[in-house]
Amino acid sequence: MSKSLDTLWYTHSPVPTGLGIAVQSGRLAEAFLPFGTNIQSLRESSEREVREAHYDHHLQNSVRHGGNIPAIWAYSSGVQTRVLGLSWSDEVQLILTTAESGVKSIRDLKNRRFGLPKWANVQIDFTRAQALRGLENALRLEGLEVADVELVDYPYGGTYSDEQKQHLYGSEVSLGVTRFSRRNNELIGLLRGDIDAIFLKGAHAVHLANEFGLQVVVDTGSHPDPLIRSNNGTPRTLTVDTHLLREHFDASVKIVDTVLRTEQWAWANPEETRRFLAGN
Repeated sequence: MSKSLDTLWYTHSPVPTGLGIAVQSGRLAEAFLPFGTNIQSLRESSEREVREAHYDHHLQNSVRHGGNIPAIWAYSSGVQTRVLGLSWSDEVQLILTTAESGVKSIRDLKNRRFGLPKWANVQIDFTRAQALRGLENALRLEGLEVADVELVDYPYGGTYSDEQKQHLYGSEVSLGVTRFSRRNNELIGLLRGDIDAIFLKGAHAVHLANEFGLQVVVDTGSHPDPLIRSNNGTPRTLTVDTHLLREHFDASVKIVDTVLRTEQWAWANPEETRRFLAGN
């Protein structure tokens, strides 16, 4: 490596990513071992400002593999960040309702109440943005717009970076989690009958739909048109800060090489890959 890199900070969303598997399998640490580079998780930092870099990309000598909304926001805000690559892993994206709502189809959403998260203290409210995108994509299938639906805000306090993360036996856990910190206010509103529909994605969405007997209006994540499937996680961005790219170009190349090799391994070894993904 042309210039010595003391520490490489990494972060990845708690979803399937090549970087995440590279970290969990030890491949990233192994790739940088000959150069004496310390591989450090920024989400495990005791400093909230460092953890916030998962969203605002401000930390020098850092790599991130995750949702594209924070990456787009950071770049548009003038943060010195660059995209090294994109990955695409389809996931369920559900518009959910209750049997009592009377909503049976996308068209039935017109003039109905749709619940959205609203984080008051975050720099970029990606959860709200992805819910709006999911709603927009669904409505577009029937020639409707977001303006045709009544949006109901469900406020959240704090920030996404308040909780320090830690990896235990391959799984990411939050330290100091209160019993209220992970509640879904929109889901509570839906179950109470205050609203008619919400957006949830991923395996967590399927679990909650089954747990509470919710009705699926549409799964935009399974639509054949990639533009309808496009959202925060489709595609996901692999980004580094500009300083790392310019001053440690070899490290950036090694990151891409390691992620690509890890993804190739993952496709060839599905059973072992599932074990790593279960820890996300």
